[in-house]
Amino acid sequence: MDILYISAAFAVFISVALLIEGLYLWWSASCSQGARRLARRLREDHGEAPAEVTLQKRRRLSGNPQVERLLGNFKAAEGLARLLEQAGSPMTVARFFLLCAAVFLGVVLVLGLRGASPLLSIPVGLAAGAVPLFLLLRRRTRRLATMEQQLPEALELIGRALRAGHALPTAIKMVADEMPEPLAGQFRIVHDEVTYGITMQEALKGLSNRIPGSDVGYFVVATLIQREVGGNLTQLLDVIAMIVRERLKLAAQVKVYSAEGRLSAWILGLLPFGLGAVLYLVNPNFLAPLWKDPAGIRMIAVVAALMGIGVLWMRSVIRIRV
Repeated sequence: MDILYISAAFAVFISVALLIEGLYLWWSASCSQGARRLARRLREDHGEAPAEVTLQKRRRLSGNPQVERLLGNFKAAEGLARLLEQAGSPMTVARFFLLCAAVFLGVVLVLGLRGASPLLSIPVGLAAGAVPLFLLLRRRTRRLATMEQQLPEALELIGRALRAGHALPTAIKMVADEMPEPLAGQFRIVHDEVTYGITMQEALKGLSNRIPGSDVGYFVVATLIQREVGGNLTQLLDVIAMIVRERLKLAAQVKVYSAEGRLSAWILGLLPFGLGAVLYLVNPNFLAPLWKDPAGIRMIAVVAALMGIGVLWMRSVIRIRV
């Protein structure tokens, strides 16, 4: 009896001790301060799912964590961040939004002080607030065009390096060191990512995302296929470089042939605004009925819609893709 009692008491003691230890381990793994800190590090800023582990540097949407968490809920913010990166702008998404809002409010305030009605000042303010976005798109287009011009020489440099016996990462580093910006910076990112452990496939896919377009896509696809099935990569790079050069040459010829149409489109698009500005400076009361009379406001809306359709039509006619 005494042995059974002692055995039962010992079993109860062991069970309670194991239960306490299990509860302690569960609390340490899920509820302690260190566990919460680790969970925050593994979770995304805007969700509860574990963040994808990556060595690639993620562009910040804002310098403020709360604002970045708020912007992370919108896909448009990610798209704008990608646009800023492709344009080579160091500005964050939050600062760009503030710039557009400041331009909008400034124009609305100026027009309001000049006596303009809200039906006129708000659309004009929205148009002015879109000017930074237009300039950003123009900067992105110019930067991508510069990289397209530099791409054939970079491909030929990689091909010469491969013929000399260098490995592909070394050839990419030679492009990063010897080519001018902005293309050199993009290949430098590829080399750094491969150096820090990212696979060549992921690094090249990141390059194609940062430089959208068929030319870089040809290089990425050719390189990835060669790494999987084999083949003469140097010959492929020479062919791609020749194709890119011929395409750019043809695009330049098309641009020359369509110069007259583009000039006519600019004149037809800017002439009404220029003439209206001159008339307003000469006699402000002459154009006042356009935004003071309801019929004038409707006329402005109809004319703006027709001008927008005309601009899109002229753009589709003179823009020839090569």
